[in-house]
Amino acid sequence: MQLPVCNQTHGCYTGRAVKELIEKANVLHEALPYLRRFHGRTFVIKYGGHAMVAPELKASFASDVVLLKYIGINVVVVHGGGPQISDMLKKLEVKSRFVNGLRVTDDATMQVVEMVLAGSTNQDIVSLICQHGGRAVGITGKSDRFMLADKVAPMTDKDGSEVDMGRVGEVRSVNPDVLVELTRAGFIPVIAPVGVDEEGVALNLNADTAAGKIAEALRAEKLILLTDVEGVKDGAGQFIRSLGAAQARDLIESRVIDGGMIPKVECALEAIAGGVRKAHILDGRIEHAVLLEIFTNTGVGTEITRNPK
Repeated sequence: MQLPVCNQTHGCYTGRAVKELIEKANVLHEALPYLRRFHGRTFVIKYGGHAMVAPELKASFASDVVLLKYIGINVVVVHGGGPQISDMLKKLEVKSRFVNGLRVTDDATMQVVEMVLAGSTNQDIVSLICQHGGRAVGITGKSDRFMLADKVAPMTDKDGSEVDMGRVGEVRSVNPDVLVELTRAGFIPVIAPVGVDEEGVALNLNADTAAGKIAEALRAEKLILLTDVEGVKDGAGQFIRSLGAAQARDLIESRVIDGGMIPKVECALEAIAGGVRKAHILDGRIEHAVLLEIFTNTGVGTEITRNPK
């Protein structure tokens, strides 16, 4: 039934306005089972890509993680910063070289990596979360030495030459104690992917891999990887909403999943095998992508699970 329209400006709504309010209430009802299910659980979110650049997406992400924290979900953010590092190296007239998608990191480059990741980029994210009403603390793997890493072995370049990758690391172990204490105290940890070896030397880590290992150590409910693509697609180019681990591996072997999506899916599979309940690959170019994926029935990304549904 259409409600009567009032010409006054106070206390009255048109039928259209009431319908919009009802739709908002329906959204809340759709979210309710998920709010109950995930209360007290831990989400590890890898934040990167376009979502770290566009102002409206940065604000959307910050408000989303604050909302998650306020409704009782423990949020841990691990961020990238490759483009920001490249920009700074360019300004300093330091050339970058990549082998197998990893930046060769000599001592001079590592200084810039730490300056950008642990400095400006990390603190910008912390500040933005605080501006949206959250409490955030920026740390790296050097903090309490919680993320130990080993230098990667030399890699083979496209021309067949062997390349010393310098101070590029792979995560050996994660001690989550500092993260647990921070989340218990009401903070959102914001982690720059810089690890440390046994001698205290800083190492440059892949942010996706670091996020996956942190999610494993925390026995997280979810690992969420924000990307600049829609998600995983099948051989016909159709978007896949849900993938079992075995199916995902088959798609990699058949080269349906290829290019830059391979390391993200492999990261998700490794996290699931290590105890994370679900992994999600989302298009970070969508405003409020995290909330839409977690609290709606259809979601907006690809979820990867241990077993097919």
